[in-house]
Amino acid sequence: MTVNSRPARPVMLGQNQYGKAENRVVKITRDGATHHIKDLNVSVALSGDMEEVHYSGSNANVLPTDTTKNTVYAFAKEHGIESAEQFGIHLARHFVTSQEPIKQARIRIEEYAWERIEASDANSRFIGADEVKHSFVRKGQETRLTQITYDGECWEVVSGLKDLVVMNSTNSEFWGYVKDKYTTLKEAYDRILATEVSGRWRFNWTDDEQRMPHWEKSYEQVRKHMLQAFAETYSLSLQQTLYQMGSRIINNRSEIDEVRFSLPNKHHFLVDLEPFGLKNDNEVYYAADRPYGLIEATVLRDGCEAKIPVDLTNL
Repeated sequence: MTVNSRPARPVMLGQNQYGKAENRVVKITRDGATHHIKDLNVSVALSGDMEEVHYSGSNANVLPTDTTKNTVYAFAKEHGIESAEQFGIHLARHFVTSQEPIKQARIRIEEYAWERIEASDANSRFIGADEVKHSFVRKGQETRLTQITYDGECWEVVSGLKDLVVMNSTNSEFWGYVKDKYTTLKEAYDRILATEVSGRWRFNWTDDEQRMPHWEKSYEQVRKHMLQAFAETYSLSLQQTLYQMGSRIINNRSEIDEVRFSLPNKHHFLVDLEPFGLKNDNEVYYAADRPYGLIEATVLRDGCEAKIPVDLTNL
């Protein structure tokens, strides 16, 4: 039976990619009695000369997704995991340079942080260990993120975090806003400002001739500047705070050209205690989970072009 491999016009194949998503890999590095842990969720997406597999089902150019999964685990052993960014760079380079049909690789990584459990001085001797250096508790704060894209010539590295909940219990106001017949919100001159930070930042490292950033130090410093800006800004709006967070990062980290934040306003409303004969002097609040104001914006280094997608849902 003869099969037409290519459909009749005007039907054409558009953007396409394939790979293995959410490969969970945990790498333990043993430095004597002291162990170090890297806990990643790695997703691989490959694109290139893949027309025939869509038109006729020919797999001649297809590297199996199972192979990409195996590569993730093999590379954890062969290269180690110095950082999420460095690991993603190793993977992206391998897929593009080892498989001629593959023209671009995109590696997305979530990193889950762990911290050491401190042993008690009183009980350690009963279990035969003076120091415990191999026990960890999962940190309950943010998830670290990175996305590596490589086309054989240029790199794009966008890192970030999500699920980082922060709060200022004072030094925040909200007043002077537009009011119409549907406005019921009262102006606030001393309010709680809280949000769950989702942020991404794009590095200006784009080719192998440039000096590569120190990925671990960069993340620590970006996080520090972001949190310090949140804490030190007397806020008249969440937009103002967002801009200060982004500009603090740009001004202090030369390796970063663009920052984008998505900040849901985690509203805290004063509870009316007057029916009970009690005065609520900014002490008791109702924490509402929805609906919430959603503040989003990009902060750029002067002269740079915005490249981080407006919608961070899948980045």
